[in-house]
Amino acid sequence: MPAEAEAVAHGVVDLAVAGLVGTDAEAGATEILIVADATADAELVAADLISQAEHDTLAASVLVTDSAELADAVDAEVERQVALTKHTDRVRTALTGEQSATVLVRDLEQGLAVVDAYAAEHLEVITADARRWAERVRNAGCIFVGPHAPVSLGDYCAGTNHVLPTGCTARHASGLSVQSFLKGVHLVEYTREALAEAAPHVLALSAAEDLPAHGAAVSVRFER
Repeated sequence: MPAEAEAVAHGVVDLAVAGLVGTDAEAGATEILIVADATADAELVAADLISQAEHDTLAASVLVTDSAELADAVDAEVERQVALTKHTDRVRTALTGEQSATVLVRDLEQGLAVVDAYAAEHLEVITADARRWAERVRNAGCIFVGPHAPVSLGDYCAGTNHVLPTGCTARHASGLSVQSFLKGVHLVEYTREALAEAAPHVLALSAAEDLPAHGAAVSVRFER
């Protein structure tokens, strides 16, 4: 296969599985998902959804809630606040695009499942006992806990990195950090006693894989 065609083929494969397997971490377009319950302030939730929609017409602003009353209140607040913001057209396009939505869930347990499946770049948890729910999240680029931690804080002041995984890649990738530029070397050191304790496990696994020499490399150390 010519090099150009091979590169295109690899690109198609990467695109097809992006967000499902760890091929790469995309950084953009921006996303915010807010999981909120009836205790949340609709005005604050709407302001945070709009703040990310301000970035780009492709920005995704998603509300996940178990409260229909909150969802309706946020819709009303969004309409009011969009009319007052500077980049009205850009914000409205992002908020009405297919990438933005309000998801009404049965309860916060179901909401948590939606959160982990979506794997948002920015996740705000504005619920009663927000810290407890936030600590159960497994997939998100950066989590903002409670009503006093808007995404804007992370953008400008909190110290978290601004390069975060989008497009579901937070399922397998982390935000940019010093670790992204480091290469690690693993080191293994056992005493004779520690090796003796681990030996049965090594022998069992080497037998299961039909690689007896692997097991022998351990057992020979105790036969001499």
